Amino acid sequence: MRTWCIANQKGGVGKTTSTLAIGACLAERGFRTLMVDLDPHASLSRWLEVPEDPPPPGVFELFADVPPPLVTLATPSGQPGLDLLPGQPGLATLERQSATRQGLGRALVRAFAGQHRYDYALLDCPPTLGVLMVAALAAADALIIPTQTEPLALHGLNAMLRTAEMVQRSRRAPVPVRIVPTLFDKRTRAAVDSLGELRNRHGEAVWDEEIPVDTRLREASRQALTPSSLGASARGASAYMRLTDWLVTADLKAAADAPTRGSTP
Repeated sequence: MRTWCIANQKGGVGKTTSTLAIGACLAERGFRTLMVDLDPHASLSRWLEVPEDPPPPGVFELFADVPPPLVTLATPSGQPGLDLLPGQPGLATLERQSATRQGLGRALVRAFAGQHRYDYALLDCPPTLGVLMVAALAAADALIIPTQTEPLALHGLNAMLRTAEMVQRSRRAPVPVRIVPTLFDKRTRAAVDSLGELRNRHGEAVWDEEIPVDTRLREASRQALTPSSLGASARGASAYMRLTDWLVTADLKAAADAPTRGSTP
């Protein structure tokens, strides 16, 4: 199972939308895909109308000393080949627990070891640096950073890259970084200038296209639809289809070049 961490320490940049859109595109291409909602606010779970009260079993159980199999916690998304591990409010308690419980930062590495039901796991992270993001980065085969094309978002990207470097040093294995420009509005000078700065600073790590501002993506959220269900005629959905192809191609190359890791059997 290949694990992609979708993270940014700035909120509102399209992490949850990207997780669902990429997950749906992977499933359409025949990959068995699991989305993991690591945010205590559970926006991804709410998008897919997972009941909020009582919260179902989900991600919190992965942080047990002996985590249950993923298949026992996953719930269907409504799209064939695409499952969800729901987020729960209890995830917010893990930060306090980390002071007295050793090894929470490696919890997802342990939980994913030996899992063969899925081809890909997509980890939708909260926009804060803490045990949940660290655990996701520790288990990741790639870090995908959705980055809004505006000046403040570039500062958030720099913070995310510093966090990734810190986790890489502790786990002694590289995490390939893929930067995805999101919410791009070509009509504004700020967006155009920010995109140019993003490409100049980070080069080939940046996808050579952009996810445009598309109100139909918000409509998909309101109707509990996956973005890809809007069809290729929707600008945002078609951009995510091309992005997924780029990510898969890059990941296949990285998997072929990298040594086998215990977290990705």
